[in-house]
Amino acid sequence: MHFIPGKACSSGIMFPFNSTKSTFSTFQVTGIPGLEAVHIWISIPFCAMFFITLVGNGIIMTVIWKEQALHVPMYLFLVMLAASDLGLSLFTFPSLLRIFWLDAREFTLSACFTQMFFIHTFQDFESATILAMAFDRYVAISRPLHYASILTNSVIARIGLAIVVRTLTVQIPLPILLRRLCFCRSNVLSHSYCLHPDILKLSCSNTRINSIFGLFVVLSTMGLDFLLILFSYVLILKTVLSIASRGGHLKALNTCISHLCAVFLFFTPMICLSMLHRFVPKLPSHIYVLMANMHFLIPPVMNPIVYVVKTKQIRDKIMKLFIKKGPGKCQVTLKT
Repeated sequence: MHFIPGKACSSGIMFPFNSTKSTFSTFQVTGIPGLEAVHIWISIPFCAMFFITLVGNGIIMTVIWKEQALHVPMYLFLVMLAASDLGLSLFTFPSLLRIFWLDAREFTLSACFTQMFFIHTFQDFESATILAMAFDRYVAISRPLHYASILTNSVIARIGLAIVVRTLTVQIPLPILLRRLCFCRSNVLSHSYCLHPDILKLSCSNTRINSIFGLFVVLSTMGLDFLLILFSYVLILKTVLSIASRGGHLKALNTCISHLCAVFLFFTPMICLSMLHRFVPKLPSHIYVLMANMHFLIPPVMNPIVYVVKTKQIRDKIMKLFIKKGPGKCQVTLKT
């Protein structure tokens, strides 16, 4: 632990960050409690997950970018989802691997606030993108004949801009407000990366404004997004049930399976973690850490796998891009 000698904080008083009145100059992140002896072995599956995340999302973005036929709303939203997954992974996986490989746990306060900002920013961006994809599925099922005229490229661009503006508007104040706090209780965070609620627990200043604004951010972004996604699927289900044939039901619902998987992968760990903290507060600490890791690490790994497995167009374009068709070459070789 690094202390700043001769400086102390008074509880209830908020100091500017650059006044150097925090007792600690660094934060320490936590690995997986109780499993420190096997961190090297645990790092192997995490390395594999990181590799799959980078390759899977990178391939999806490359294929959709290169193939003009895939420049339609569904796949443009998928590019946004892949971009948010990549961003989230780049600010979470390396922090874990630093702990597992080097036992490097220290972050300066500025580095910690920066990591926190980008993690929560990409988290909110992904939540909003999943909501946009729910709207896309609703339009595709309820207004199939007007789908192309409703979701034009300009509309998609405006949706993307709105997502970016909303995310930055609510996230930029968080590190600014944190810089006014004093940290003197402890410098050990309970997770493997810097998260806003975790940092607030270490402050000995008055954090009421930070807590209220943090709650507002969660409710107005992921909370609102989740409710609107549920509402979208109520409307989708209502439309599907109005279709006469059973085959029509299955065909319409089949177009939503990939998106439902994305919703499940993103929101389920977060809801379970909140429920555990509220109703089962005395579980071993590594349970909470593992649940938090699932929330941040599993969706970026699984989303590209789900979309490649369930979307024939993407599979075909990947085959076309990476597997060379060589009948002509073989014939030339035989003649030679």
